[in-house]
Amino acid sequence: MKQGRFEQARQLLANAGLLVRLIWLGLLGTFVLSLAFGRVALAFVSIATFALSLTPIFVASRLSLRLPIPFLVATTVFIVASIFLGEALDFYNRVWWWDLALHSSAAIGFGLLGFLFVFMLFEGDRYAAPAWAIALISFCVAMMIGSMWEIFEFGMDQVFGLNMQKSGLMDTMGDLILNAAGGLFASAAGYLYLHEKRYGPLDPFIEQFIEQNKKYYQRAKERFKTKL
Repeated sequence: MKQGRFEQARQLLANAGLLVRLIWLGLLGTFVLSLAFGRVALAFVSIATFALSLTPIFVASRLSLRLPIPFLVATTVFIVASIFLGEALDFYNRVWWWDLALHSSAAIGFGLLGFLFVFMLFEGDRYAAPAWAIALISFCVAMMIGSMWEIFEFGMDQVFGLNMQKSGLMDTMGDLILNAAGGLFASAAGYLYLHEKRYGPLDPFIEQFIEQNKKYYQRAKERFKTKL
């Protein structure tokens, strides 16, 4: 069983897109150069970002899931943008919209993951529950993760004296509002997908994930057979 999961992780690593490979190479190169020039803090952030970018791969292999390349690219770019560029290179202060863009995109991603997880519980049966209920749960997942992150930021500021909340209450509330907007977008896209409107903005990502993980969406197979 463990060997099978290791093999799945190895295949995901082997099939990673060119952009992801270039990002990994850049992080490892920065790590080596930072150590050579005595930039210990930058070296730590570089290797930590590299390790975190591998997390989705090994989590997916642990759950016996297959990650489509667009999912892997999106998660890798987000991790690099938030930790390496945002914190190490201070993009949060240098680029005024950096934090806004990351929180919005993260909420969309969490809402999409929430939808795929809930839909998985129903084995891909779009008629097992009302579409609005699945969309609502997807929205709640995005809000829950976003709220937990804000609690994490507050805790890090209080315990370690960091400045993750930036302007305090205004930053926290702004992040939560963006999180709600992104979660609403993702849940609305999931609602459209369940109603087969054919023009949902996230339909290609949803269908690619389901197609590559058919065993968890048994009742969605017939739909794909008729479309392919």
